[in-house]
Amino acid sequence: CLLLLFVGMQWMKAVEPPKKEIRGVWLTTVYGLDWPHRPATTAAGCEAQQQELCRLLDRLAAANFNTVFLQVRLRGDVIWRSAIEPASKVFSGTSGKMPAYDPLAFAIDECHKRGMELHAWMVTFPLGTDKQVKELGKRSVVKRHPELCRRHRGEWYLDPGVPGTADYILSLVKELVTYYDIDGIHFDYIRYPEQAKSFPDKSAYRKYGKRYTLAEWRRENIDRIVARIYDWVKSAKPWVQVSSSPLGKYSRIERVPNAGWTAYESVFQDPKRWMEEGKQDLIVPMMYYRHNDFFPFVDNWVSNSNGRLVVPGLGAYRLTEEEGDWTVNDITDQIDYSRYFGGAGCVFFRAEHVLDNTKGLYDELKNHYYKYPAQLPPLAWLDSSVPPAPEPLRVERKGAELLLTWQKPDSLKEDLSYTVYYSLRDTLDTASARNILITGIRDTSVYLPVDTLREQGFLFSVSASSRYHIESLPSRETYYYLSRYPK
Repeated sequence: CLLLLFVGMQWMKAVEPPKKEIRGVWLTTVYGLDWPHRPATTAAGCEAQQQELCRLLDRLAAANFNTVFLQVRLRGDVIWRSAIEPASKVFSGTSGKMPAYDPLAFAIDECHKRGMELHAWMVTFPLGTDKQVKELGKRSVVKRHPELCRRHRGEWYLDPGVPGTADYILSLVKELVTYYDIDGIHFDYIRYPEQAKSFPDKSAYRKYGKRYTLAEWRRENIDRIVARIYDWVKSAKPWVQVSSSPLGKYSRIERVPNAGWTAYESVFQDPKRWMEEGKQDLIVPMMYYRHNDFFPFVDNWVSNSNGRLVVPGLGAYRLTEEEGDWTVNDITDQIDYSRYFGGAGCVFFRAEHVLDNTKGLYDELKNHYYKYPAQLPPLAWLDSSVPPAPEPLRVERKGAELLLTWQKPDSLKEDLSYTVYYSLRDTLDTASARNILITGIRDTSVYLPVDTLREQGFLFSVSASSRYHIESLPSRETYYYLSRYPK
């Protein structure tokens, strides 16, 4: 079996990268792990934080990443201007104090400029240690709503079994979705904590559990919160994607009966039900395992997806010596398998281990696996309407660059993004990723650097995509001949 798997992997590596897939990173703000590395107490410090993010995003864009999961809620503190929870100290150095700019708004704008989506990543139930809660003072949810909170193994958590917890989380969701142009909202730790058997919710179970077993009641609590969030988001901004990162193994399956820690049995998550009932747009399971603990569970997730997107979360941190000392091939084999067997892309934890080129991972992605840009997979269950094709684009030479411009149809009010195709031959295959110049951009112009000493012809076309990633037909082709001399 291992020999057949190896042969299969080698064949898959020869296949051209797909035209549509999610290529993401989890960008961690807690403790300043990925961004920002230093708090800002001055205008210069704020500018340095912004420049740091721009460099990070430029490096992701250069490797054709298209999605950033930015941690916006850490442990009962947030990185947006909230009337509900205090600001995290990671940006200003002081709990409850925002820097002189809005980090989330800035990150959204910078991602969109680069053709990337930004999904707001929330840590759902954990509220931190006693020390972290104390730092937040009177604005901590533990102080303001003690009836919602439980202390478990030295840390604080919102209790999913108390009805008010769903209201509280939904209030945060409403702030984010209403006031920010996020592309998605993403829930981490939307589960019971480790060693859940000792979680102190007996009184809530006696009051609200009624006919359920404890395990059934706990799953029902999570299911209800997931459904309420999804339904409200779709009523407000239906294009905003709702996702979560459950444990990497859904349940104990026949091929791996001793699966160990699983979402369904260990922490009372039921993502299969969420997808069956249409309450998630994508699932990003934390699949930080290898070999027989990875491949069969990809199959399990995909078979239970109900047509929703399954995007395996890959443990780039496992490449480090202290966390597993994996090889790059361990990661790339997982990308190959996921692509071939129904995954809709991959998300890496964490951004640093990609951007630092740990064991050459960044180079491998940029030069091979993500060699060409990729569009995002369509969300046809939300809205399958096809936008009209743009008019042919115009080409104008500006020094050592070509300026490509096109127009959004006047009749369309919805937001669109665009994909520009090009070819140096006399045909243009818009079905191939290798012919994508850029995708996901929201402006109606792009500059293309060219070699002005070389005469050559270009074919260009542009398509429009809705916020549900439904692509129009391409525009009629535009031919442009670049000459060394004016003609």
